[in-house]
Amino acid sequence: MPSSSEQLPAASGHASVEPGAPATGIACDIFCAVIDNFGDIGVCWRLARQLAGEHDWQVRLFVDDLKAFHALCPAVDPALDRQRAAGVMIEQWHAPSHVGDTLQIADVVIEAFGCELPAVYVSAMARREKKPVWMNLEYLSAQDWVADFHLRPSPHPRYALNKTFFFPGLGPGTGGVLKERALDAERRAFDRNAWWHARVGIAPPPSGTTVISMFAYENPAVDTLLEQWRDCATPIALLVPQGRISGAVARFFGLPDFQAGAKATSGSLSAYGLGFVEQPLFDALLWAADLNFVRGEDSFVRAQWAQKPFVWHIYPQGDDAHLPKLDAALAHYANGLPDKARASLERFWHAWNSAGTPDWNDFWQNRALLERRAADWASELASVGDLAGNLAEFAKTQLK
Repeated sequence: MPSSSEQLPAASGHASVEPGAPATGIACDIFCAVIDNFGDIGVCWRLARQLAGEHDWQVRLFVDDLKAFHALCPAVDPALDRQRAAGVMIEQWHAPSHVGDTLQIADVVIEAFGCELPAVYVSAMARREKKPVWMNLEYLSAQDWVADFHLRPSPHPRYALNKTFFFPGLGPGTGGVLKERALDAERRAFDRNAWWHARVGIAPPPSGTTVISMFAYENPAVDTLLEQWRDCATPIALLVPQGRISGAVARFFGLPDFQAGAKATSGSLSAYGLGFVEQPLFDALLWAADLNFVRGEDSFVRAQWAQKPFVWHIYPQGDDAHLPKLDAALAHYANGLPDKARASLERFWHAWNSAGTPDWNDFWQNRALLERRAADWASELASVGDLAGNLAEFAKTQLK
C-alpha cells in the first residue's frame, strides 16, 4: 500500500476529465488499496462505475494494484499509469516525479476501508477554499451498532477538515448496499438456457436437478457436503468458479486440478468448472443457480439481490470473531422464517463457517420457504436505499 508520504499526479483540472471534455457533475476521488481476495477493489470499482454512470459524477479511482484490478476488469491495462474504463478515470497509486503545487482536489474524496490518504493530498484538501466532502467508506456490517456510527464526523488532528464515516449496512439508518438501477430488469430478462450453452457448453440440466454455485474460501466442510451431494436422492449440478475452493473439488474427484472447462461426475453429483469472470457477468451465475454459496462482501451483496437462497462464507477471523457478524446478518435475512426453517438455516450457515457439520437434507427440505424469504428480503433491503445513491445524496447536502 502506498505510504502517507507518497504523492499524486498533478493536473490542470480534475484528472477524470479528458482534454476537451466538458466539466460537468461532481468531481470524486476514490482511493483503494487492494488487500486480499479482490474484496476492496471489487466494492470500489462497483461504486465508481455507479457514481459515474448513474449520477454523472467525474470519478477518478486510485488503485495500488492494477494487476489484481485487471482480473476484475480485463479492460484495465496494468502497464498504464492513467487510463479510462467504464466512464471512470483510473490512476496507478504511486509517487510520480512531476507532482507540484497544481495538485487538484475533488469535491468528494472517498477513503475506502481506512486505506489512509497520502499526506500531500490531505494537506492540499486543507488548502482548498471550499473544503471537500471527505468520507471513509467502511466495510459492510449487519451489526446493530453500525446505525449509531453511520455519518458520524471525525475532525482531523491538524487541519480544519472533517472525515465522515460512511457505513454500509442491512438495516435502516445505515448506508445500505450497492445496487444498480437496472439490476432487477436485467435479472428478469435473464435467459437461463442461453447462459448454460455459453458458459458451460451444454444445455441446462433436466427438471428435478438442483443447480448450486460455489464461490468460497478454503473450507474443511466442503468434503462432507460433496459426499452428501454425491449420495443425494436427486441430481445435483455444481458450478465452481475458478478460485480457492477449486482444489478441494479436484481432490474429491481424484483430479489434479479443477479449472475452467473441467467436468466430473460421482453418484448424483455433476460438477462443472467455470472461469473467473468480471463483475458484470457474476450476477448471471447467481441467477442460473437454485442455491448460491458466496463469500466476502461483494458476492454476499449480489446474492441477496439475486433473490435466490444462499449461504454466506464470511471472512474467517481468529477466536471465531466472525461468528457474531454472521449471526447479525442472519438476524436480518432469516427474520420472518418459521422457527424450524430458521433454525435449519442458522445451523447450515454456521456449519459452513466451521461451527458444526453441514446437513444438506435438513437444510434443503426448507427450499420453498427459503426461496420465498429470499424474494421478500430483497424487497426489505431495497427499502434502505442503495449505497451509491445514499452516498451521493449525503454528499450533495454537504456541498450546498
